[in-house]
Amino acid sequence: MQVDLRILRYDPERDKKPHWETYRVESAPMDRVLDVLNAVKWEKDGTLTYRRSCAHGVCGSDAMLINGRNRLACKIRVDQLGKKISVAPLPGFAVIKDLVVDMEDFFAKYRSVHPYQIDERPMPVTERLQSPEDRARYDDTTKCILCAACTSSCPSFWAKDTYVGPAAIVQAHRFIFDTRDEGSDERLEILADADGVWRCRTIFNCTEACPRGIDITRAILEVSSAIVERSV
Repeated sequence: MQVDLRILRYDPERDKKPHWETYRVESAPMDRVLDVLNAVKWEKDGTLTYRRSCAHGVCGSDAMLINGRNRLACKIRVDQLGKKISVAPLPGFAVIKDLVVDMEDFFAKYRSVHPYQIDERPMPVTERLQSPEDRARYDDTTKCILCAACTSSCPSFWAKDTYVGPAAIVQAHRFIFDTRDEGSDERLEILADADGVWRCRTIFNCTEACPRGIDITRAILEVSSAIVERSV
């Protein structure tokens, strides 16, 4: 089948502003958008720039706005979209070139919530055990691949880019509710800031955008509840 792929292009070295370019590409229904982008780059225009790595929905590097929704290009198929496909960079981020956005601030916010285990106790002889029930408490948020699809779909983030964003809160949630971790109070203090969880307006865009099916809004509400309980 013939697919018309419309791409929002921008090269800061030659363009004053972004513009749309359309490419007609031969595609099979089960091809993914990433396959179509590769066909454009390899066969039609080698200057097209985008991120991609594993092509299996694990690395999260090829998140972009596809037909008006944040998705992973390596997961969404042509037969799910039709013969006319539009692709643009993730909203809310500065564009470096074409579909590549500047992720520096995104990862700085991720690092700000201390997304690692904090434990000052002496190292045990064996591993620190945890019950299946305790592990299940935060299982959902361990699935995050830091693709930024949730954060860039959030109106609160669009309105105020100092908001830490859904992805960072999800990463904090994973450790806040881990019984082996001792840094929960520290993270809750960080997220109690004006640019923390309280900027969430429970619009659910983040949950809808997540390619891993994480219930992000619920995770944010659980963190905000933990902050309230801690203050009481």
